Amino acid sequence: MLRLLANWVLNAVALLAVAYLLPSVHVASFGSALVAALVLGFVNLLVRPLLVLLTLPATLLTFGLFYFVLNGLLFWAVGSILRGFEVGGFWAGVFGGILYGMIAWALSQLFLARRPPPPPGDGRVVEGRVIDHE
Repeated sequence: MLRLLANWVLNAVALLAVAYLLPSVHVASFGSALVAALVLGFVNLLVRPLLVLLTLPATLLTFGLFYFVLNGLLFWAVGSILRGFEVGGFWAGVFGGILYGMIAWALSQLFLARRPPPPPGDGRVVEGRVIDHE
């Protein structure tokens, strides 16, 4: 549960970073960013899979580029229904959605990635095997 809350906060920080980097995306406060990140998460969980399925022919014909259009439309739609989170137009939604995804992924990898435990023993690796004692 704590990991989910941390991911939510990191997504809100990513949204604030997008608003800082793109002049056509505006976030009023950190609270607005939290609400927008929550709504974006629900839209990506519930609406996006259905739209991806319905627009699959267009996505295949454009070699996957229509997926960016869909992403931008959803980002723009969330910006148009929430107070405190505004997206300036379609292209702002496309670039904002791409940037939001990249920053959210980077933050999640930086702070929430699970790292493998160190090998047992002294950890020396010889020919692909971990050597405990010599």
